[in-house]
Amino acid sequence: MSDSLKIKEKVKERYGKIALTGESCCGPSDGIGSGGGGCCSGNDNTVLQPSQSAAQVAELVGYDTKELKSIPEASILGAGCGTPTKFAFIKEGDTVVDLGSGAGIDVFLAANIVKDSGRVIGIDMTNEMLEKASKNAANNGYTNVEFRKGDIEERIPVDSNSVDVVISNCVINLTTDKVKAFREIYRILKPNGIGRMVISDLVTDKQIAEDVSSIDPEKWCSCIDGALTKDNYIASIKKGGFENVEVLDEKIYTEGDQVDNRRISSLVIKAVKD
Repeated sequence: MSDSLKIKEKVKERYGKIALTGESCCGPSDGIGSGGGGCCSGNDNTVLQPSQSAAQVAELVGYDTKELKSIPEASILGAGCGTPTKFAFIKEGDTVVDLGSGAGIDVFLAANIVKDSGRVIGIDMTNEMLEKASKNAANNGYTNVEFRKGDIEERIPVDSNSVDVVISNCVINLTTDKVKAFREIYRILKPNGIGRMVISDLVTDKQIAEDVSSIDPEKWCSCIDGALTKDNYIASIKKGGFENVEVLDEKIYTEGDQVDNRRISSLVIKAVKD
């Protein structure tokens, strides 16, 4: 089994467990850093603190209580690092795709905006997450959403040039070939300045490696070893085909003394397809 495939299987295992148990990926059991906290641990100067509920994590990264109450509670897993829906200017009637949609938190928020004339498609490669998200939709009467199984590094199961907005929340850093993922995003977006990508993700001040051969899969699953520097992340987006790239928001996520002497930051990035 290749190194990339080992990481992908470990990601599926980790997020399948989160779907089944409700355990946040940000919990202290991740064992990352000198304090033993996960990738989302923090101190008084950072976004997150250890041992918080999924809803508390969601609020700390930018969701407000009112919008969280408007969607299924079971869709809130505390697995994101930002709020892409707040920056995406989604409008009624849009077709939206959420990559790495998990239990559906951003799918349902987007669905409330696009209404019946729009459509939101969640893409995930984890069977357990797809089942959980589909149950959340069915149990709460959502008819303008669907969830599809797909690997965003291979081929997103969506037609080319068909999507108004692609969102993603702390997912691209889990991929082993980020340029491939961005090329796929570029492919499915509508052209001529209509289609846009707005994603939240983690970056680091010290990139761990240029390849995956020496990577610890456990730390990769915790959104740490797969994180690029900010400059390399933006460069990967541009290699994927985008020219118009803009950082909309940036927050310190963890200080260097907590995660292998690296500072982790959360970004919201927008890119438009020409």
